[in-house]
Amino acid sequence: MSTLAPVQRLRLLRELERKVLWLSAWTIHHANHIRPNRDGLKVGGHQASCASLATVLSALYFSVLRPEDRIAVKPHASPVFHAIQYLFGHQTREKLERFRALGGAQSYPSRTKDVDDVDFSTGSVGLGVAMTLFSSIVQDYVRLKNLGDGKRPTGRMVALVGDAELDEGNIFEALLEGWKHDVRNLWWVIDYNRQSLDGVVNDRLFGRVAEMFELVGWRVVTLKYGKLLETSFTQPDGAHLREWIDACPNSLYSALVFKGGAGWREALTRDLNQYPGIRRILEQHDDASLHRLMTNLAGNDMQAVVDAFEGVNDDTPTCFIAYTIKGQGLPFAGHKDNHSGLMTLDQMAGFKKGMGIEDGQEWDKFAGLTSAPADLQAFLDAAPFNAEGRRRTEAPVVAIPAQLTKPNDKKSSTQEGFGKILNAIASEDGELARHIVTTSPDVTVSTNLGAWVNRRGLFGHTEAEDVFRELKVVSAQLWRQTPKGQHVELGIAENNLFIQLAAMGLSHQLFGARLLPIGTLYDPFIARGLDALNYACYQDSRFMLVATPSGVTLAPEGGAHQSIHTPLIGMGQPGLVSYEPAYVDELAVLMRHGFEYMQQENGGSIYLRLSTRSLAQPERTLTPDQQSDIVSGGYWYAPPEEGADVAIVAMGAVTPEAVAAHESIARDFGGAGLLVLTSPDRLHTDWLAAQRNRGRTAGLVDRSMSPIERLLAPLSRDARIVTVMDGHPLALSWLGSVRGQRVVPLGIEKFGQSGDIPDLYRTYGLDSAAIIDAVARAV
Repeated sequence: MSTLAPVQRLRLLRELERKVLWLSAWTIHHANHIRPNRDGLKVGGHQASCASLATVLSALYFSVLRPEDRIAVKPHASPVFHAIQYLFGHQTREKLERFRALGGAQSYPSRTKDVDDVDFSTGSVGLGVAMTLFSSIVQDYVRLKNLGDGKRPTGRMVALVGDAELDEGNIFEALLEGWKHDVRNLWWVIDYNRQSLDGVVNDRLFGRVAEMFELVGWRVVTLKYGKLLETSFTQPDGAHLREWIDACPNSLYSALVFKGGAGWREALTRDLNQYPGIRRILEQHDDASLHRLMTNLAGNDMQAVVDAFEGVNDDTPTCFIAYTIKGQGLPFAGHKDNHSGLMTLDQMAGFKKGMGIEDGQEWDKFAGLTSAPADLQAFLDAAPFNAEGRRRTEAPVVAIPAQLTKPNDKKSSTQEGFGKILNAIASEDGELARHIVTTSPDVTVSTNLGAWVNRRGLFGHTEAEDVFRELKVVSAQLWRQTPKGQHVELGIAENNLFIQLAAMGLSHQLFGARLLPIGTLYDPFIARGLDALNYACYQDSRFMLVATPSGVTLAPEGGAHQSIHTPLIGMGQPGLVSYEPAYVDELAVLMRHGFEYMQQENGGSIYLRLSTRSLAQPERTLTPDQQSDIVSGGYWYAPPEEGADVAIVAMGAVTPEAVAAHESIARDFGGAGLLVLTSPDRLHTDWLAAQRNRGRTAGLVDRSMSPIERLLAPLSRDARIVTVMDGHPLALSWLGSVRGQRVVPLGIEKFGQSGDIPDLYRTYGLDSAAIIDAVARAV
């Protein structure tokens, strides 16, 4: 780029900006008006939202960004992103022709479903924006520990933000967390087109945006007026024109954009005709050129955009407020209803003619442009962002020990066991310990991460001693903050936790360094951050989620802190396999499996639902087969006799009640079995997969039974199965479909309340008496 004269570079950038606008609009038009529509549904695609960002995205991708930079594109600007990647050679015409169709370019940029170089999936507004902030924290974490190859330059995390996205609360939660962690190398570019889905953005609200960013230490760069307007302001009475535009309400400005030159002339004549300089400006412009002048906002002016971006050369987080016009260059620019509007056939014909595109040239990379194709291609090839081709990095797999050291307490809760297992890993200081990073939303101690943090420390850019320690105040927590620390302490915001985990779990592909993230929180508050959890899994991020305590077993805390439907969340969430171990030895097996599963090509994230209830631990040494069964989802604690008519199936903290009930019914129902499940999620998934395989062509598939089919095979076809868990009974009631056996499911279907465990188990039908009664009713 440096070899080009500034004038030549600007000319080529404007040419490519023009092509990006055309390709994005044509891609959407083709999907809605040319491709056959079999179901009659509007395909959509947001032509107006694309148009407002064509300048900014062209400047970033073709001139400003470097290979180490990472970018989250505003969801509704997805076609612009795909158009740019098409010009780079990372997207195909076939996929653009199938935009929003099966196998085509995705509605919103997707790391896992698009072929082009997507850094961050976007779609659920606000989450991709916050993702860049937490990725910046992860980049610093990796850099300060010299993880990866150590040669990678520090990149900028960039987000293209729709102004209406700033209504999303998670963005402001992230801003506060970023301030706490001294976030750096972060750019947010706000597409201030003053329009949302249903109307025009409120003037008063956005007037405070710059102040909010400055309050948390950001630099704010406002791109308001383009070069044409700036020049007009220097003319006689030009200051009055500036004042008029500054005072113009968003709704009026948008309406005048849609009305065009005649509308501008009428408004300016009405309000500013007393100024000779303004009358002269109006006389110098016909309607077309007056419209071009009055819509010359900086966010749609290539020179202004490039100057603003190139003017920032440090690592201070920066918010660019780019004034743009929604639908700029399109027939419905400025109209308040243009968000999901589509150009008509006639409008597209006029737009196509104006772009200089001949029939049959719609997908040609340089059709309609005045510069030589060779010059344009050379410019694209030299773009710094594209210099290395695809930029997704790799990192070696971290070796996991054959066994994790587990505590030998005779009585323990799974939450206590988790803390001790992690502490043992920390004390060994091996490769596994060095790649683990933990994070928690202000519940570090109460989720048993304290010992880990004492050994591995808090992460921060700068070193800060624990004041209590300095003043010799006795405390069990040695909270020393250093760049070497391996725990990222967050405030109480579950959205932030899950987006932080999402960023950590993609570190190997974003920054070339493998992390094994563990996030802890209270199980009932998974629901608070569920959108962000889904977002993390959608990106195929890899992490271990430890949710504890859980269920009404958290007895004194009452219904607000007792989780009911989280087992269903674990089962229903793609990209996440859920487990609920009853005993600590099971937990040690599952944690080891989780560290491996997080790194497998076809793996994913893992959710461990733990408990604070202290249980007597079984005296046993698990065989390899038993460990395999625990990972697969369940094992016979007390195997049934062949053809047994009764079985109890239990999971998690209520397992002792199931054991007691089994001992009681064994006297009346000889041969009854007790099945302990660790993962109905895993069992259900494998069962469905086996069912699907059996439906394929004979002789080409594995017809072996799934784990749950093998587990239930010893029971008679008429066996009665009583299931019990501290959660919604639906998570286990599907077991009756496996072999057509009758199931009586016990669990929690109502909000909990305060009490002790015996009272609550009795009240909600989880105690041994309820299990025995259910067996009797099933007979």
